[in-house]
Amino acid sequence: MDGGPSTSGEDVDLYALLGVDKSASPNDIKKAYRKLALLHHPDKVSEDKRVESEAKFKAVTQAYEILRDDEKRELYDTHGMAAFDPTRGGGPGGPGVNLDDILSQMFGMGGGMPGMGGMGGGMPRRPRRSPDEEQPYRATLEELYKGKTVKFAAEKEIVCGQCNGSGAKDKVKENKCDRCRGMGQREAFQQVGPGLVTKRIIPCDHCEGSGMYYKEKDRCKKCKGKRTVKEKKALELYIPRGSMQGDRIVLEGEADQKPDQTPGDLIFIIVEEPHQIFTRIGHDLSADLTVTLAEALSGFSRTVIKHLDGRGIHIDHPRGKILRPGQVLKVHGEGMPHKRGEDRGDLYLTVKIEFPEDGWLKTDEEHDALAKLLPPPAAPILADEVDDVEYDDDADIENMGAHQGDPRFHGGEWEDEEEEGDGPQCATQ
Repeated sequence: MDGGPSTSGEDVDLYALLGVDKSASPNDIKKAYRKLALLHHPDKVSEDKRVESEAKFKAVTQAYEILRDDEKRELYDTHGMAAFDPTRGGGPGGPGVNLDDILSQMFGMGGGMPGMGGMGGGMPRRPRRSPDEEQPYRATLEELYKGKTVKFAAEKEIVCGQCNGSGAKDKVKENKCDRCRGMGQREAFQQVGPGLVTKRIIPCDHCEGSGMYYKEKDRCKKCKGKRTVKEKKALELYIPRGSMQGDRIVLEGEADQKPDQTPGDLIFIIVEEPHQIFTRIGHDLSADLTVTLAEALSGFSRTVIKHLDGRGIHIDHPRGKILRPGQVLKVHGEGMPHKRGEDRGDLYLTVKIEFPEDGWLKTDEEHDALAKLLPPPAAPILADEVDDVEYDDDADIENMGAHQGDPRFHGGEWEDEEEEGDGPQCATQ
């Protein structure tokens, strides 16, 4: 694999190169790339294998740079590697690839990966892409069933237009921060346990990570030297029908801006709110179906439930097919829609029988008439006859069982039930 896959139209399977399926999500692709990048990083192998390792590193990097971008991925899926012009030079993973730049994008650092000795040495450089921002979006089951477009105004940080992100007034000479030497970051030690410390890279608090520090009189009047200002922007969030709990909806480049960096993405994570009637199980739905005793025995034809889009679900249950408590009826194709295509899951209705109130039959004749309609009871249970118990002539029958906790027996004497006026009385005829 001498210089990585060529962009000259050679038949290269980028998915196989990363070890993922063609249906892999962006997150799966990113995980696969990180794993391979660590495996084939030139600083992780011996000198005699470095050339081969660097070629493999460039190859997987080129695959990642194409498949991570939706537009490039679509071009590749449609036309293969022939869609990419090799004359552009320095393309993803091409001859001009910079391994430090790749690591900077991957790990937010330059100069090599932590613990590898670095490829360029010195302090890590600031990432070229600002961090993504994630936040939950609570959606009802109705919204996930039908899909929804949400328009909202978001307050975000943007690069100051007056100073173009420098933080200084016009014509003020650049003044590198003396604490971080213009790097915008510095090393700090953090205690992680008794007697254990680790070295971390943190933004410089003197220049707020800019690498430049200006006196108050030289700072931009609009951003006060912070290099960014707050702005409200109208955004639109589209929730596809059939979306699920945990789905990620990405608004590309809509995270807070930072000078000299490509804005990260604003990512909304779907949180499905509980529903009073329906329970979701993947693409299927379940709900309770309450029927009367007469319907359970004699069938029915009626609308039994209102669906998530307002439609009524009608069921014809024929006579002669008895419904029993806990029985499940399947309504094909009335579950949640799939995101792609016209397929839908199924709706499962669990039968609950509503029995009548006590005393709903008023007369003996009504009871007799119902008893004639219903199946007869089971045959009587015939118990074996037991002979009378015989005792020995000297048995003290009166005191038998006294030691077993009979409540009427106290201190070796029986209580006289007739003297207890409030005690329970046996009915005699």
